[in-house]
Amino acid sequence: MKEQRESSDKKKITIFLDRDGVINEKAPEGDYIKSPEELKLIEGAAEAIKYFNDKGFLVIIITNQRGIGKGVMTKEDFEKVMNKLRKELAKKGAHIDAYYYCPDTDENSPCRKPNIGMFLQAKKDFPEINFRNSFVIGDSLKDIKAGKKIGAKTILLCKKISANIESDYTAECLSEIIRKFEKYES
Repeated sequence: MKEQRESSDKKKITIFLDRDGVINEKAPEGDYIKSPEELKLIEGAAEAIKYFNDKGFLVIIITNQRGIGKGVMTKEDFEKVMNKLRKELAKKGAHIDAYYYCPDTDENSPCRKPNIGMFLQAKKDFPEINFRNSFVIGDSLKDIKAGKKIGAKTILLCKKISANIESDYTAECLSEIIRKFEKYES
């Protein structure tokens, strides 16, 4: 499943973002973001996405959404949440180029992270994507494993750095990544 924004220019670097826990606050354990009212952006996330946009990077959300498959929410509920996310990002001058979601509950589903079906669909839709020149940013082992499978650089976002997850980089939040990018560029 996907929503796609028109991409007229050829972009080389792609930023693949998980949604919950990376861009917006996660729902309590075992729950899901089911309505626009439940969506709360993480401080600095919109500004970080704008930074990626301004650099000319392709920004794509890749998100497991098992709540749909469980019947806890509908695809329409999910779309309403994504519409609010787009509006909140736009307030800061940011946008996402596309998003892909997997509603499946089966852990072996080809689209469900850590499997890479959503990434392969993004590559099909955006042939200019070069996985080796991309970053996968997430807050879970599934995100990092998927990033490793496609050969991308991985960034684990977490408050406590876990030695059990072997990502290429770690940060507490998206805005910290931007500070590191800016420091590297100077």
